[in-house]
Amino acid sequence: MAELAAQMQETTIEIGGNPILLRSSDPQFSRMLRERYESYLAADAQPGAEFNVEVVPHGRITAQQDVRVRLRSGNWTIERADLLAEWSPTVGEGRIRQSCNLYAIDTALRIINSLWLAQRNSFLVHAASAVRNGRAFLFVGVSGAGKTTISRLAPPDVTLLSDEISCVRRHRDGYFAYGTPFAGELGRPGANVVAPLAAIYLLAKAPNNSIQPVEPAELTEKLLRNVLFFAREERLVRQVFESACHLASTVPAFRLEFVPDPSVWELLR
Repeated sequence: MAELAAQMQETTIEIGGNPILLRSSDPQFSRMLRERYESYLAADAQPGAEFNVEVVPHGRITAQQDVRVRLRSGNWTIERADLLAEWSPTVGEGRIRQSCNLYAIDTALRIINSLWLAQRNSFLVHAASAVRNGRAFLFVGVSGAGKTTISRLAPPDVTLLSDEISCVRRHRDGYFAYGTPFAGELGRPGANVVAPLAAIYLLAKAPNNSIQPVEPAELTEKLLRNVLFFAREERLVRQVFESACHLASTVPAFRLEFVPDPSVWELLR
């Protein structure tokens, strides 16, 4: 038993202020983790959850084709063909059985973090985000609306937090946007940076650049369409809904119609 423990390699990944420790006896997988999440490694952080990861080289893990997230007797189960994760939030421990690919562990980390954030009036959302002059902006839109485009057009004084999946957390003094390693078409992780959320923009490509205010009701609807949350547990679903409503009533929101040109960033300061 002591020999097995000595062979386990530990990697702590902190996203949105939530350190998760992953243990694996597979050195190739541990190396992949460190390379993939290099900017989000937090060896000295006290983990809020710990997982033993078993890597299966080939074959299906479960018969579940699409991802399914269930709560049973206080424990979470995450299932997909290449992934089976079990987690006890009260104990803070779990196990992950997955095929040897980063897509599976990416999925596990996104879902585990979404569950953790939901209990803190916060969430992951399909949106781009960036920081300029110490202020964070969130860019929400359906696929093709321009999340990757506006990220690609950002000038040098802008720090990109994500072009695909952003982390929004509620604190005592307001909402903050955190960088995430979950990349979209740009294919690179966002910066591990946090900043107060100053504005939310609903994106649409157009012949001209323009900004118009958006009412909280419309923003709530758009946010809920894009919040990353797979669980169907009634209490948490209600909490996510209430969090989106509160965010929409707190942070200024605008409809940003823009030309795919760097000039759009002249409006965002």
